[in-house]
Amino acid sequence: MQLGTYVVDPPVVLAPMAGITNVAFRQLCREQGAGIYVCEMITTVALAHRNPKTERMIEFGADETPRSMQIYGVDPEMTAKAVRRIVDESLADHIDMNFGCSVRKITSKGGGSAIPYKRKLFGSIVKAAVDAAAPAGIPVTVKMRKGIDDNHLTYVEAGLIAQDAGVRWVALHARTAAQRYSGEADWESIATLADALDVPVLGNGDIWEASDALRMVAETGCAGVVVGRGCLGRPWLFADLQAAFAGRPERVMPSLGEVAAVMRRHAELLVAWWGAEREGVTDFRKHVAWYLKGFPVGSELRQAMAMASSLMELDDLLGKLDGDAPFPTAVLGQPRGRTNAPAKVVLPYGWLDDRDDEAVPLDAEHDDSGG
Repeated sequence: MQLGTYVVDPPVVLAPMAGITNVAFRQLCREQGAGIYVCEMITTVALAHRNPKTERMIEFGADETPRSMQIYGVDPEMTAKAVRRIVDESLADHIDMNFGCSVRKITSKGGGSAIPYKRKLFGSIVKAAVDAAAPAGIPVTVKMRKGIDDNHLTYVEAGLIAQDAGVRWVALHARTAAQRYSGEADWESIATLADALDVPVLGNGDIWEASDALRMVAETGCAGVVVGRGCLGRPWLFADLQAAFAGRPERVMPSLGEVAAVMRRHAELLVAWWGAEREGVTDFRKHVAWYLKGFPVGSELRQAMAMASSLMELDDLLGKLDGDAPFPTAVLGQPRGRTNAPAKVVLPYGWLDDRDDEAVPLDAEHDDSGG
């Protein structure tokens, strides 16, 4: 798969995840296998206004290539301004646009997965980014959901609009915003979109193992896959994906001792990124349960690791694990990370009244990032 001048082999993309896909996590995953590794979502207003928190979030590793940044915007003018900064200061080599965020604070202002319903506004935002990125030859891609809910599906029309605007690929999380992370992803919608577009379509949703990725490509005809929650506590999933797409049968099944070594590496990378041991180890805490899922580790030890504040303390606790414990195959194929129930999508008053209204949602963007 091609992304501008970059060959994406295997055709695997790490999905941006707030508070997860920072420099440290991306480096850890890149050490396992090739692909595109996208930073956390950045709001265009924060990028344009040089929000201090955002300045840290847009950092990339010295050897990170291509530098892939996901932006979120609701205003074509602000989007163009943010992308021009990316171009002028050479901040990234690839820009992905998020139109899939389904959290209340975003959709209630008309942002995220609510935007594609406003087809003209959506098209203006995407075209603003593509046009602003063009002088530097920076490829722009789009990630979105099926629609607001089953009664307001937008993915085919939005995909065609994005294609006409000049994006290099369209990634589809095969759930509606109302589904959030519940139920099963509708892979048939990925096939529908792949049939409708000329640009590559990437599939996202329920890729827990490398075999799921191969099956998604075979069943839908998509050109590649986007992996999110499946790699939480399992960065070696990218090694499995690289092997699978190369036609090799080997899969990584680390013992608990080998997992402990990866955990220590992750914490070490976070400490280096934060520049402070306590902050780095504290940031690592959220990953403990994901790494230890299914392993025979007592609740007291798990809890202690989730409260560690130094590498020395973490080393002591990791040393108490049974390093010979085999990988728990019972957890293979099981969902990881957040799951939640379907919920009505909160939208601005009258949002569904006029699909062709190009008015920029009021107060939709916030001077911060993540979500």
